Amino acid sequence: MSESQDLLQRSLHSVWHPCTQMKHHERYPLVPITRGEGAWLFDSEGKGYLDAVSSWWVNLFGHNQPDIKNAIKAQLDQLEHVMLAGFTHEPVVALSEKLSVLTGLGHAFYGSDGASATEIALKMSFHYWRNIGQPQKTRFISLQNSYHGETLGALSVTDVAIFKDMYAPLILQSAQMPSPDSRLAETGESEEAYALRCAAALETYIAQHHAELAAFIIEPLVQGAAGMAMYHPVYLQRAREICSHYQVHLIADEIAVGFGRTGTLFACEQAGGRVSDIADFICLSKGITGGYLPLSVVLTTDEVYQAFYHDQTVKGFLHSHSYTGNPLACSAALATLNLFEASDVLGHNQQIAQQLWSTVQAYDLPLKYLRQRGMITAFEVETVNPQFARDCYAAALKHGLLLRPIANAVYWMPPYCLNEADIAHLTKATYMAVAESM
Repeated sequence: MSESQDLLQRSLHSVWHPCTQMKHHERYPLVPITRGEGAWLFDSEGKGYLDAVSSWWVNLFGHNQPDIKNAIKAQLDQLEHVMLAGFTHEPVVALSEKLSVLTGLGHAFYGSDGASATEIALKMSFHYWRNIGQPQKTRFISLQNSYHGETLGALSVTDVAIFKDMYAPLILQSAQMPSPDSRLAETGESEEAYALRCAAALETYIAQHHAELAAFIIEPLVQGAAGMAMYHPVYLQRAREICSHYQVHLIADEIAVGFGRTGTLFACEQAGGRVSDIADFICLSKGITGGYLPLSVVLTTDEVYQAFYHDQTVKGFLHSHSYTGNPLACSAALATLNLFEASDVLGHNQQIAQQLWSTVQAYDLPLKYLRQRGMITAFEVETVNPQFARDCYAAALKHGLLLRPIANAVYWMPPYCLNEADIAHLTKATYMAVAESM
């Protein structure tokens, strides 16, 4: 047995892999990755795979990126971790200050992953209303087909059946509003018109139930787990106006779409102004450290923060994570933000996106709903193969490409370091994988 085969066998016997039916690995073997470089991952035999999904949407600037790596190394020589209850440190303060400037939201509460951020925002909103004397505001709403994580609180506002239905008896129930997903528009109805129609339905519901609603949580512009569902920014504008009018918090879940994914640093900016003009809370994770270390953060307003500032301990936000504000993760996040400051990342991304868009439009395949928002490009494949997603994933690996289709939706969310050769490989390998899997 080779070293690679030995590793695979050991992994199958000892590691329970996420979001996976383990029996499927009898047909679709695990891939043993040993190193990464730029947009590429390499297995134990030296074969390369272009990482078209940024390793679950976390890697912004490529694998083995020297600036982020060196920042972590430098911090490792100073302080690896200290509890954030009763203590503080420079990386967490500097990161909080920088995020405040970028978003307009002045108070940062840290967790370890995206679902943790969702939990923090939901609890904080609920607790805020209780602290100001409105304890009846306990319910939440989200969009149809929304995804906000898989812990129990996050599942209560997630609307993806395969994740949620099994655990329904354990979770709080919430209401889902019509999704402004432009694929759902009527024939001849514009993306903007459909978004406004969905916003009208949102207003009707909130007008009837606002007295008991704490917050509306939303993935701005792109609903990832819904198959990269994209919608017009006018929906965010109207949602903000509606939530303000009826005193309901708006939570922007930018865990997947923040840090340049949609073409602006934060997706909310495309609705006009800064994040603080749209959201009462913003949830950030995934790309915040460039994909190097686990970290999440929720930023919120002075008004929310002041509602917890009290002599009584019970009115404080008594929520914690062991690795809250970890110095190593914060140093990685600071290095990631410095990369945005050091060059025109968003302008460079726009050029890459244009090349990807031109290529996919020329595909001679049965595709529909071609769409793009910044560095996220997606399309639907018209196929009768019920195992299309799994077969396309396997075919892409054969061609040296990591794709992870959602049902029959194929998408690209690559690192920002793609060069001309990478783009050529990405587009050609995708074409072949789709064609072979239909």
